[in-house]
Amino acid sequence: MDLLVAVILGLIQGLTEFIPISSTAHLTIFGELFGTVDHAHPEQWTAFIAIIQLGTLFSVLWYFRREIYEIPAAFFRENLGRNRLAFSRQSLNSRLGWFVIVGSLPIMTIGLALKKIIEGDFTKSLTVIAISLIALALILLLAEKIAKLRKSETDLTFWDALVVGLAQCVALIPGSSRSGTTITAGLFLGMKRATAARFSFLLSIPAIFASGLLQFYQALSFVSASEWLNILVATLVSAISGYFAIDFLIKYLKQHTTHIFIYYRIIIGIALLIFLY
Repeated sequence: MDLLVAVILGLIQGLTEFIPISSTAHLTIFGELFGTVDHAHPEQWTAFIAIIQLGTLFSVLWYFRREIYEIPAAFFRENLGRNRLAFSRQSLNSRLGWFVIVGSLPIMTIGLALKKIIEGDFTKSLTVIAISLIALALILLLAEKIAKLRKSETDLTFWDALVVGLAQCVALIPGSSRSGTTITAGLFLGMKRATAARFSFLLSIPAIFASGLLQFYQALSFVSASEWLNILVATLVSAISGYFAIDFLIKYLKQHTTHIFIYYRIIIGIALLIFLY
């Protein structure tokens, strides 16, 4: 992998991680085109993807920097010590802290249980990616048609957090998209589009942090010294582009549906199947 390829892959990661079109799908498609996916050692490509996701972690941390401070502060203040409050009396930030914890439990458990499959060649299959792109697009289209779009962050419940957390596990299937599955679940639960996107992004923080650090540690043993510069460049580019992707999507969904992403997913999925077969 040369430096230009690293820049392109970092840009793709940042732009597609938070937009519901699947970063894994686009990275793998372009990785195949550039010849950077080694099917004899698929765990190396998995590690590369997970590490540059740390760039998008920095994106979401910076974009939600106020919430990153206020949510833990309120959570600890209102749940620990002599001044702890009943859940019904807690502030929105404290309750969001609970919802992120509950919503993160499924991916932490299921993700570890399926670790071998995630690192295997199945998650690099372009056929699986193409089918997943189309399938989730149709499910998202259904969600758009029946969504009530009433719930804001103040209306969220533990059930909402758990369902969105379970939907995040579906993103382990390549081509489904973490933001795509969680926003889709949010719409089915009656959330406003921007609310679903915001909660999706907050929920992504523990998952990206855990997977990125784990893969970073494991990559130390098999990533060559010459590749680290490319990985760092790709991570930096993904951080910058990811910030603008978050800002774009939240503002976009306040005024628009997700139809443009649905149609895009279907077109790319069909084109990929035609190319493969």
